[in-house]
Amino acid sequence: MSAAETRPGIALRLWAVLVGIVLFAPLAVVVPLSLTEKRSFKFPPDGFSTRWYGSFFTDEAWLRALGNSLWIGLVVALVCCVLGTLAALGIQRLPARVSGVVQGLLLAPLIIPGIVSAVAIYSVFLKWKLSGNPLGFILAHAVLAIPFVVVTVNASLAGYDRTLDRAAASLGAGPLRIFARVTLPIIAPGVGAGALFAFVTSFDEVVAAMFLQSPKIRTLPVEMFVSVTNEVDPTIAVVSTLILAVTSAVVLVPALTRSQSR
Repeated sequence: MSAAETRPGIALRLWAVLVGIVLFAPLAVVVPLSLTEKRSFKFPPDGFSTRWYGSFFTDEAWLRALGNSLWIGLVVALVCCVLGTLAALGIQRLPARVSGVVQGLLLAPLIIPGIVSAVAIYSVFLKWKLSGNPLGFILAHAVLAIPFVVVTVNASLAGYDRTLDRAAASLGAGPLRIFARVTLPIIAPGVGAGALFAFVTSFDEVVAAMFLQSPKIRTLPVEMFVSVTNEVDPTIAVVSTLILAVTSAVVLVPALTRSQSR
């Protein structure tokens, strides 16, 4: 390989490293700020302490918001897995032109600006008396998260061999058994990835949650937004660090497990 051929490869690697640094640098600032000794966002900190971690784990408001985000995210992931998988299966069975239109409609929440979706959801949910209660949060987050499940399951179905269904049917299996024993195991990676994206979308969503919040229910992103706008509290850096650690573990652990099993 000549030197001229290696230059693009080296330049591409350097560019990838530069992009990684730009993306990672703000996250690297959050961790030291969570260990600052003073009530300040000064970087680098003058001293280090774990007092803000203690503040987070002893503050009822923060823990309640964390609990709300976790259980709402899990319910949304479950709901989106069922509805998104069924929608993807239905799209695959439609004619090509019709399936394109239906898929475009289902993916609309990914294109529409978040504030527009939030205003529309709030105006409708206000009439339905769903604003300020857990069901409203679940439905709103599900609307925003279902497209991710549809996309990942559709990707898994793209290489699916329909002759497997016919072979199972010829052996006497019914539609439900074919789905449970043949289709689902094959598309399981897509369903799992969609569930992960749905949970992260729900856990991280703040715009619609700001409209739907009430004194009785508030998610973690809303609590973070209120904290950073009302006071200087490094506890928000603790929350950001914990979210970063959990999401990184959720993404990296399965990848590392698969690489070691090969």
